[in-house]
Amino acid sequence: MARRKTLQFRTELEQLLDIIVHSLYSEREIFLRELISNASDAIDKLRFEALTRPELLEDHDGGDESRGELEIEIEVDREAGTLTVSDNGIGLSPETIVETLGTIARSGTQEFLKRLREAEASERPELIGQFGVGFYSAFMVADEVTVLSRAAGDGRRGVRWTSKGDGKFTIEEIERAERGTDVVLHLREDAHEFLDEARIRQIVKKYSDFIAHPVVMEVARTEGEGDEAVTTRTREVLNSRKALWLRSPDEVEESEYHEFYRQIAHDTRPPAKVIHFAAEGTLEYRALLYIPEQRPIDFFWGEPRAGLQLYVQRVFIMDRCEDLLPLWLRFVHGVVDSSDLPLNVSREMLQRNRVVGQIRKGVVNKVLRTLEDMKKDEGAAYEKFFEQFGVVLKEGVAQDFEYRDRIARLLLFASTRPGEEWVDLPTYVERMAEGQEAIWYLTGERREQLERSPYLEALREKGEEVLLLTDPVDEFLVAALGEFEGKPLRAVDRGALESESLPTPEEYEGLFTFLKTALPTVKEVRPSRRLRESAAVLVADEGSVSAHLQRVLRRLGREGEAPERELVLELNVEHPAVRALRELYEADRTDPRVEDMGRLLYDEAVLAEGSPIDDPAAFAARVNALIEQAARA
Repeated sequence: MARRKTLQFRTELEQLLDIIVHSLYSEREIFLRELISNASDAIDKLRFEALTRPELLEDHDGGDESRGELEIEIEVDREAGTLTVSDNGIGLSPETIVETLGTIARSGTQEFLKRLREAEASERPELIGQFGVGFYSAFMVADEVTVLSRAAGDGRRGVRWTSKGDGKFTIEEIERAERGTDVVLHLREDAHEFLDEARIRQIVKKYSDFIAHPVVMEVARTEGEGDEAVTTRTREVLNSRKALWLRSPDEVEESEYHEFYRQIAHDTRPPAKVIHFAAEGTLEYRALLYIPEQRPIDFFWGEPRAGLQLYVQRVFIMDRCEDLLPLWLRFVHGVVDSSDLPLNVSREMLQRNRVVGQIRKGVVNKVLRTLEDMKKDEGAAYEKFFEQFGVVLKEGVAQDFEYRDRIARLLLFASTRPGEEWVDLPTYVERMAEGQEAIWYLTGERREQLERSPYLEALREKGEEVLLLTDPVDEFLVAALGEFEGKPLRAVDRGALESESLPTPEEYEGLFTFLKTALPTVKEVRPSRRLRESAAVLVADEGSVSAHLQRVLRRLGREGEAPERELVLELNVEHPAVRALRELYEADRTDPRVEDMGRLLYDEAVLAEGSPIDDPAAFAARVNALIEQAARA
């Protein structure tokens, strides 16, 4: 690369910086939390890489013995008006710094920027932390930021990155003896409070007290007065580095739990649940887990990932160990510290390690037990949790056979029972109507729409409850679950409603045969057991995909993945419209209005299942003709 180069930020990052520079003034102190967190990550990455490349820890030629320990250093220069956050971690090369500090390499960026613009001023700093772009919060307090860095193992080839947050940045290669990174903030005039040592000490204590690495600052101390005053500078460790998970739960204050959660989850709200336990015996490990109260802004963006921070004998190994947690529990944050894993454990070794599998089982059981107790004893809090993360729990039914029944018992559903917001499967089964043999359900987009569905008419009259499923994952949930406590799950819009179909009255046989021929998209026309007030519905075979799933796949551009449905048109022979159509057919079987009215009933059934009509113009023409006919009668 050239010795010095000026580059533009990517468009989305330029927009983010514009919001930060011009409109973020609430809780500006969080910039220091974000920079310390990034520095801690850099040290953790170095320690992990050094497990297989120990020479990286020796790669330091700064000549400063005080920087021999892996640490984060804060330096205040009041005269220059700068605040510097340094680490001796993994560092950045001239090649990686462009990608690291010049782009946002995440999906959902545009949605994030939209939310950031719309958010209240007090919410914006936390959104930045959640989205993982905390470095740029430095521009809340600095009118220029300089980054000096050298990657571990890269000789003396360093890099200087500089930006004023104005849409561009410059980079140039430099010679640098020290491994690691210095972030130099040239503070704005209105941000000089962050040059005060007491203020910095207070911020570190508030946000970064549990960071595993020492956060140090050189502090000036003056003794004596006047000409006899002597000023000395000493290095002070600002954070306690307390590993909460190693302490007994009786010794930890609730505020400490919340502060640690705030650090690892970037969430200003307290967690819904704290799970702190130690496993002892043949397998020893400690865990501190958190169940959030609300999902973060980017929870459903990009590829789903689960994982907990993994420590071995208090040595940090990796930030997101995916082998410790199944995907359907990816909302859980926390730390696991094992005494039975080797310090040089690699990601490949973790996948094959028996100890990891046992820890995973213990963690899953603890989380499930906590949710079970919460559902039993704290109904309102559990419902609030389920509204946020229930859709993720549902994935576990299809993904994890071992826990399928326990997960199923945790699920909540809307139903047709008046006056109740939610019902679980055990309660549904317990109050099934006499003679009811199946758990009925109906899938669709919205609860309000499903509650008015004609598919429910006969079951509502019989007093049989129907589950109303509106999450796209529900289609896969019911297919994977199949039954609960010996009761099969059956869709009310597929198959015959009862074991025997209703026989076709003799006077309707001719009309039904005619409609089957006139409507090639249906394989059969038959009388309906489902309907009481409505005239027509479409029914698929028992094992067919639902109309709702077809619509979901169509929206995803994957319609071809669903097999064609063979449809039955069910007509309510007691409905005046159906009786009138029969009379029209009997009066003159060649009357074109018979086919037109039959197609209107078919289109009505298509709309009733929530699907779009294939030919809206033809539908409108038939309706208009019917209106004209009625007006002239």
